[in-house]
Amino acid sequence: MRRETPVARIRLVLSPEVAIGPGKVNLLEGIRETGSISAAGRRMGMSYKRAWMLVDTMNGDFSKPLVKAIKGGKAGGGAALTALGKDVLERYRRIEQATAQAAAGDLAALNRSRRKPSKT
Repeated sequence: MRRETPVARIRLVLSPEVAIGPGKVNLLEGIRETGSISAAGRRMGMSYKRAWMLVDTMNGDFSKPLVKAIKGGKAGGGAALTALGKDVLERYRRIEQATAQAAAGDLAALNRSRRKPSKT
């Protein structure tokens, strides 16, 4: 499927071994909204194992964890963003928004230069 309007997708490379991009950020946002690593992963079409691996990687990439597990009980436990996790998510979204604004003119020009789909 062809995207109608071009967009800039941001991947922040914090060091040669550490990067954060749309996938990890969407997972963080899903955890914030659902209170669950598995539910956030399901929303993205990924397995719990993959979601947990990404969370574990992010937790190890920063000075403090971004996601904390909440032990079981009646509700069965869950997960929540830490203060640092919320901060990383908010900063990424601000960078994403600033980039979209800065690139809007150039993206529009590129879009005007694209071949129009044939009507068959």
